[in-house]
Amino acid sequence: MPDTPAAPVIVADRPGTFPYGVLAERHPAIVRQVAEDTPYGPDRRRALDALRTDCTEGVITPLPDDAHDHDRWAAWGMHAHAGRSWHDVPWLWSESWFYRQLLQATGYFEPGPWQGVDPFRPAKLAELDAPATDDELAALDALEDLPEDERARALLHGSLWGNRADLGFRMSAEGAEEQAAVPALVADDSDRLWSLLDGSPPGTLCLVADNAGRELVPDLLLIAHLLAHGRVARAQLHVKPHPYYVSDATTADVLDTVRRLTAAKGAAGAYGQGLRAALTDGRLELRAHPFSCAPLPYADMPDDLRADFAAATVTVLKGDLNYRRLVGDRHWPATTPFADVTACFPGPVAALRTLKSEVITGLDPRTETTLDADEGGRWRTGGTHALIQVRT
Repeated sequence: MPDTPAAPVIVADRPGTFPYGVLAERHPAIVRQVAEDTPYGPDRRRALDALRTDCTEGVITPLPDDAHDHDRWAAWGMHAHAGRSWHDVPWLWSESWFYRQLLQATGYFEPGPWQGVDPFRPAKLAELDAPATDDELAALDALEDLPEDERARALLHGSLWGNRADLGFRMSAEGAEEQAAVPALVADDSDRLWSLLDGSPPGTLCLVADNAGRELVPDLLLIAHLLAHGRVARAQLHVKPHPYYVSDATTADVLDTVRRLTAAKGAAGAYGQGLRAALTDGRLELRAHPFSCAPLPYADMPDDLRADFAAATVTVLKGDLNYRRLVGDRHWPATTPFADVTACFPGPVAALRTLKSEVITGLDPRTETTLDADEGGRWRTGGTHALIQVRT
């Protein structure tokens, strides 16, 4: 990273901090919710109970030697962290380890009746099939009369905000954002992103997905629009190879979402048909690389994944976790240049992210000062602010 000394790695070892709360409170609550949503038998329920205790009071215990991904996790630091408290290893690592252990407890990888059963699927489907999703999809019809560039802008903001912004189809009131002391969008390089997407001839978009459910819907709508209007010739959608971080999108979630769109009426149904056709003819390609579930920053990505991103016109990384992995899960000063901390990424890269953790870079000093004065540190984790940052 050019002239940018590395900041301290975030560790969840201090009570009262956001990372500590995730490990001490959110993770046990997730285990309880998984047990409530799916009727696992006594053995699996005992394993879930043990995980709920272990993730708050125990130490890192390596996977069994016969685990299919034992060697992979060994390369990712499992033995180096063995015997240490979950709170004393890098927060990014311990979060990822929790989800791997949750899959271990539910039998996701083991031969048997629970193999391949997504423990988060009930929650994902409940959100995707909720009546509110019908209302949001119906709002697509109102976009059809807008000029193409305005539709593209609305879909980009839908992808940025997800279901919080009703798929982003509400255009902000005249000048309201600009008049705010600190707008909800704390950094906006969208013009730079559009300049990459409007090249001639059209190129390839890599989009690294974040959440499934109603947040994957606008991601797919954006891809469908860009393909249909020739802004990109092809797209790669990178999803997780297995369940991860509660709602992270997998291939099954993509298929569920395309099904939901295709079954809808009006513009949403047309988008669904377009996505299905693009998947069939190869203009939209799915990727599910094992490194997508690694407890490591993108700086450590393997060569084959690096080649995918290097070949893209631009790679768009969605969501908070991808941002942490992109810039490094560290206590960066908020004004650290985004271009510096993403210099290792192979090719142009854009981050579309709602702020839900403490890591942030690329802010101008005035924005940071105003945010801290108005909201303390809440703006970093509350999901009320977002950013679009681009490094060409």
